[in-house]
Amino acid sequence: MGMRKFFKRLGPGFITGAADDDPSGIATYSQTGAQFGYGQLWTALFSFPFMTAVQEMCGRIGMVTGKGLSGVIKKYYSRPVLGVAVTLLVVANAVNIGADLGAMASAVQMLFGLPFELWLFGLTALTLGLEIFVSYPRYAKFLKYLTLSLFAYIFVALIVKQDWGNILHSTILPSFSWNKAYIMNIVAILGTTISPYLFFWQADEEVEEEISEHKIAEIGGRKPKVSGTMIRGMRLDTMLGMFFSNLVMFFIIVTAASTLGAGGITSIDTATQAAEALRPLAGDFSFILFTLGILGTGLLAVPILAGSASYAVSEAANIKSGLSKKFSDAKGFYAIITLATCAGLTVNFLGIPPFKMLYYTAVFNGLAAPLLLILILLIANNKKIMGKHVNGVISNILGGIIAIVMTAAGIAVLIMA
Repeated sequence: MGMRKFFKRLGPGFITGAADDDPSGIATYSQTGAQFGYGQLWTALFSFPFMTAVQEMCGRIGMVTGKGLSGVIKKYYSRPVLGVAVTLLVVANAVNIGADLGAMASAVQMLFGLPFELWLFGLTALTLGLEIFVSYPRYAKFLKYLTLSLFAYIFVALIVKQDWGNILHSTILPSFSWNKAYIMNIVAILGTTISPYLFFWQADEEVEEEISEHKIAEIGGRKPKVSGTMIRGMRLDTMLGMFFSNLVMFFIIVTAASTLGAGGITSIDTATQAAEALRPLAGDFSFILFTLGILGTGLLAVPILAGSASYAVSEAANIKSGLSKKFSDAKGFYAIITLATCAGLTVNFLGIPPFKMLYYTAVFNGLAAPLLLILILLIANNKKIMGKHVNGVISNILGGIIAIVMTAAGIAVLIMA
């Protein structure tokens, strides 16, 4: 199968997985390798089945109901439940958007100079323009190819001398240290890997796929006819996306551990420090390669963050929604995207260094996710909503375990604070 044909077959699951390695993910995984060496590599293997199970549930909910998560919650649950779910998502997304935009601007400023604010406003305008004025099929294709920028971290890990025996040991056998820094980093890793915006995004994008294939007319309309073959195709797409995401996560940690950590950099505060991880591959061009990676993943993730927030608010407020619609047909939907992006932009004026903000954003996502995970489990097990496509035993076990783990880790961090 040629590369073009392979990419054509990839759908929302793969895009969601690639978007997970956004600037916040890159910063968190880089900080992990720099601070703890290979010590938390086990999280890449540990999180993979749970991430896959959660995103598969979200994708299946979207496919079966023809609605996003917000639309399903609105129809079958109380207003307070809907309000809590949408509020958690919107707040988490706004902070994440701001952190990603700030990191993108910081990376470009490192390369070209000029004021940070100039790049910040310019990149904000660019991301809004792409999402509002580019049609969904073309936009989805564009997002797929942006994921190639993440391979730089794999190449660095392979050309730098590594202790592969230690890497294997650290990947397979978890190690724990019961201190605040270690536990907080676990929350950050889980928060940027199993992240609220991905839940809402994949559910809605599975519906967008059905619209683009003319199976339904719009989000929230009649229930589509879903076959077992369609579900299996979505599962494969999702598994590939999550595998790609965690593979990149693994290599970012390895790369940071063997470059930054080995060089004595244990705290990443600036784009310059983070870019040094790529020096073994690119030398003096490491800043260029790093900037391309941050820009590529940022342009991939920021519209998804804003889009998932807009889907949630639009469905809750009965506003016509969908990236498949033109601006003139869904002005409210695109207005919410604009507001969410601009709200994120203002986060950059709080005085927190962009790359520190990325890390704290991941921690916040880790604290916000458990409540949404419990709600997703309830929806996916409700026969009234899902019919014969309710969760199986494995999905419930994996979903239940990760909800408990993330809740316990979050409580531990709050107690230690």
